[in-house]
Amino acid sequence: MRPEGQNQYIKAEADFAAAYEDDPHMPVEARDPLCEDLDVAVLGAGWSGIMAGVHLRNAGISNFRLIEHAGDVGGVWYWNRYPGIQCDNDAYCYLPLLEETGFVPTKKFSDGYEIQEHCQRVARKYGLYENALFHTLVRSLKWDASIDRWRIATNRGDDIRARFIVMCGGPLNKPKLPGIPGIRGFKGKIFHTARWDYEYTGGEWRNPVLSKLADKRVAIVGTGATAIQAIPYLAKYAKQLYVIQRTPSSVDERPNPPTDPDWVNSLQPGWQHERQLNFHDAAVNGLQPGQPDLICDIWTEINRNLAAEFDVAGWPQSPAEFMKKREAMDFRVMERMRQRVAAIVEDEATAEVLKPYFYFNCKRPLSSNHYYEAFNEPNVKLIDVSSTRGVERMTEKGFIHEGLEYEIDCLVSASGFEVTSDLERRWGIQAIEGRRALSLYKYWENGFRTLHGVMAHNFPNQFFTGYIQGGFFATTTHQFSRQGYHIAYIIKAALDRGLTTVEPSLHAQDEWVELIRSTAIDISHLQRECPPSYFNNDGDTSKNRWYLGESYGPGWSAFEQLVGDWRESGDLAGLELGSDVAAHSEDESA
Repeated sequence: MRPEGQNQYIKAEADFAAAYEDDPHMPVEARDPLCEDLDVAVLGAGWSGIMAGVHLRNAGISNFRLIEHAGDVGGVWYWNRYPGIQCDNDAYCYLPLLEETGFVPTKKFSDGYEIQEHCQRVARKYGLYENALFHTLVRSLKWDASIDRWRIATNRGDDIRARFIVMCGGPLNKPKLPGIPGIRGFKGKIFHTARWDYEYTGGEWRNPVLSKLADKRVAIVGTGATAIQAIPYLAKYAKQLYVIQRTPSSVDERPNPPTDPDWVNSLQPGWQHERQLNFHDAAVNGLQPGQPDLICDIWTEINRNLAAEFDVAGWPQSPAEFMKKREAMDFRVMERMRQRVAAIVEDEATAEVLKPYFYFNCKRPLSSNHYYEAFNEPNVKLIDVSSTRGVERMTEKGFIHEGLEYEIDCLVSASGFEVTSDLERRWGIQAIEGRRALSLYKYWENGFRTLHGVMAHNFPNQFFTGYIQGGFFATTTHQFSRQGYHIAYIIKAALDRGLTTVEPSLHAQDEWVELIRSTAIDISHLQRECPPSYFNNDGDTSKNRWYLGESYGPGWSAFEQLVGDWRESGDLAGLELGSDVAAHSEDESA
């Protein structure tokens, strides 16, 4: 662990702005600045923004725009085009609206381009390209009480005045670079996997033949979800590859056959939601007696194995008994993962460094049929930097490890995204100011304060998606979709009733925060015992209650019932409505 947490990474700004702001995939077309009024501005066009747009459209709301930094829809699936990119969990669950669009993924783990194509498919079907603004970065959001609208300033000089705004930046919005001492002095090539440079490596998104690396010495920093997909390609084409690892991941096999057409023909209406619910049970809740596991992969193995044993030996009679048996199964599964390393990696010392010694849920579970095999290639060397808690330093020619300089031509950063950083750093918006110019960043600096996880007092007509303060579901796109549905309901109700503003009362917000925190499941033991990852903020647990969001302890179904009942009542309980709210809204800027 390193106590500086996210501060051990470099922000994608200043001399590394190209790691974030530039678009290597599409040219930026010039346009005149906009000066306009909107009903709704949706900030972001990844899956959360797409699904928000779908629900706005379904609610009969048409005067809205998607405002997006990239050149097209897709979010993380637009930017990430590194070799080998695939969905790392069940695509039949992950890709939303399969029944509505008539599309079925071609295999269990879809390739990145297939996912981005589905983003486009959904956007076309629901008319989301209409009025969308691409290659547009939001610089500031400021509430203008004189017109009861949000003023949106962008890098294109726009002045957009939106009645409502929906924040859809997503958890994998902004890449981060490792803050290795001396990195700015390195004279070779550096790029982040989220901005893969095929001009340098050779190849292309759909055909990643990295032929230009044949005479190049390459180092890749990181061994997480991205790296395990890209490393086999770097190993195949680079003259020399150094894999720099601080903490290993658990990497299971990945059976990924083509989708069976007979299975597709057997599917009945409602099959996708049924599968998503089954995945949530199998991966999170635990399977019930006699309940099948429709997913059957690394995500569901522990609960699948437990259910099989319980069916024979009897089901636990108490939560404590269940958790004891679950921990034992966790150990057994992780030991199987370590034995898999030993069976594939020929060099024993290398194999030992690659073995994951931690709880299953400490790091994102991964799968690959080619990752461990790459370490048997003569041009691949594993550099274990756990003892120094990261790369010691960079030089003009390479990097230093245990006193030796390794000369390289290229450093590939597979160091992830600003998932758990402070919001200002994560979202990249310079100012978000509600009533009386109160900063949202300031308001939430000691923890989220919301109603239903989607609205905040002092920030009228502003809505949030992502891991904030509400229900957690195993399929992220479904969770974000349900947030978009709830938000669209509130916006539609406000427009239909002629309301100028909707905003949680302080009392309703306080009650919600108390409900969330009083029912929260304690995961502090994982934060203490796990190696560094975004699950424990890379070691900085000063915000350990909220940096990955706060989930409703009774679970997804209970949360859906709670907010569903709220919508069914139709009275917008807990919201202050109309222009009177400004007169009795408490000033909490202190």
